[in-house]
Amino acid sequence: MSTSTTYGARDHARAQEIPVDTPRLPEGGVWAEYVGPDAYTHKVVARGTAIRLANLESGACAHVLLYNADQPWERLNVADTVKVQWNAYLSPRNLLLSDQGRVLASVLESDGEHDALCGTSAKGRALFTLAAAKNGLTPRDLPPSLSFFQSVRVLPDGKLDHRGPSGTTVVLRAEMPLIVLIANTAHPLDDDCKRLAVTAWRDTPTNPEDPLWTATPEGRRAFENTVEYLTARGQA
Repeated sequence: MSTSTTYGARDHARAQEIPVDTPRLPEGGVWAEYVGPDAYTHKVVARGTAIRLANLESGACAHVLLYNADQPWERLNVADTVKVQWNAYLSPRNLLLSDQGRVLASVLESDGEHDALCGTSAKGRALFTLAAAKNGLTPRDLPPSLSFFQSVRVLPDGKLDHRGPSGTTVVLRAEMPLIVLIANTAHPLDDDCKRLAVTAWRDTPTNPEDPLWTATPEGRRAFENTVEYLTARGQA
């Protein structure tokens, strides 16, 4: 195929395009893509959006960071997420908290164990740096992350025991407008990583009638803080 003319160059370029392979967009869908090993993705989502992470081949490691989309200096605080809820091991109905005592997202579904202890690797931080830059953020804006689909337990002597891949699906609900950064790369205590699927759809935020709201006094206060903040901004 000749590229000596504009039309020839155009046809040659189009012939090189690789078909985009994406998961099926769910009803009300706003996001659907595969994230290969050592790759990243990012999205700004509305309050109430449900985000599904799928461990398709039992080996994904979805390192996740969350930011208040309107004021991204407010971001996921893993230490507060763990200590405020008295639980180092993420499970369904856990809340992902910011350093302002607000709920960024809630864990609606999860069928495995996930790591809130180790953070990501140097490669994961490099991927986060790229994703962050596309949202006006810098390396200084990267706090410790969560690692979904990898099980890590603390042994009696304090050492960390990496128990390998865990679970097939996690569903998060955005309780505020969010910037979501995801780096799919090997856990710091592992050397393997496989493909991840991400899909998201429009849903509704948690309300006071939802059992999740009143599951714990700490969680109720975090939800109240969130709604107070959003109401003042005309978003709730």
